[in-house]
Amino acid sequence: MFARQAFAALNKLLPAEEAAAHCDIPCGIYDPHGAQIAALTVVRMHQLIDDLEKKGVSGPAHDNSMSRYIAAKEDHSELVKKEVRIIWGDYFKPEHVEKFPKLHETVWNVMKLASKTRQEVNMQAAQDLVAEVQKFAEAFWASKGASSKRQPSLQTVGGELVIPVPA
Repeated sequence: MFARQAFAALNKLLPAEEAAAHCDIPCGIYDPHGAQIAALTVVRMHQLIDDLEKKGVSGPAHDNSMSRYIAAKEDHSELVKKEVRIIWGDYFKPEHVEKFPKLHETVWNVMKLASKTRQEVNMQAAQDLVAEVQKFAEAFWASKGASSKRQPSLQTVGGELVIPVPA
């Protein structure tokens, strides 16, 4: 009880100043690569689900593989949302939105498509998710004054990654 009263008195005499930062940990390290890899993983899980269905596998082997593919698809859909949300909320500023007026719409599309790819087995939605994440990555690199290009991912899934081009 005495300690609580002592700390209360100390807080009145020496109140703590509120600290502010642009993100939870102001590290300044942002990169949409993680969101792109997660989006490609969502497409890959759709490919594996389709392949499993085409092979006609049934029983425990089917159920085991299917549940693992669905879990990975859902986890990576959520990871796309997390990665984009962090960059959108912590990195982008009002001047970026002025420069890239479709930024909010692109983020909204990413969020909706990532939710859809969690809810459904829908290859078109997964491919649309990749396309929207690529638009987001292009805006991100442009906001840093960098050119970007699309490069083959070299992953089993195929697809492309948006990467910065050194000046």
